[in-house]
Amino acid sequence: MKRFTNKQEYQNYIIIIGCGRLGANLANTLSEGNGNVLIIDKNKDAFRKLSPSYGGLSIIGDATDIDVMLEAQMNNASAVIAVTNNDNANIMVAQIAREMFHIKRVIARLYDPDREYVYNEFGIDTICPAVLSAKEIDKILSQNILTKNVIKEEEQ
Repeated sequence: MKRFTNKQEYQNYIIIIGCGRLGANLANTLSEGNGNVLIIDKNKDAFRKLSPSYGGLSIIGDATDIDVMLEAQMNNASAVIAVTNNDNANIMVAQIAREMFHIKRVIARLYDPDREYVYNEFGIDTICPAVLSAKEIDKILSQNILTKNVIKEEEQ
């Protein structure tokens, strides 16, 4: 991995943990926006999901391993985003980023909404697909009901 050598290179340096669909999509989007991105995944084949134009860095390794975090120069990151498919790994990485490396902006995906309180105790922002989906479905249903009510009123 090319190490960032001066403060300006990692001014907007973001580390993404997990190169699944979400992690790869996020890395591609940030990279296309000229962001400095580093993505970590245990599985080297996961990096195939990155677009050919991806201009960031990648590390094959377990992000819960302190040596991998040091290799990633986590202490220089402006944000850490943990989006693996494992809530326990996400919370562990997020806690270490916040407590040991003093990263101010930490975001973690979690599948179990009941665990959100644990993240909140550490000042970690969360994204929960189940909660987001439920809110979006409710929003769509509400819009459909409003639309039907407006049509009924117009017909009368």
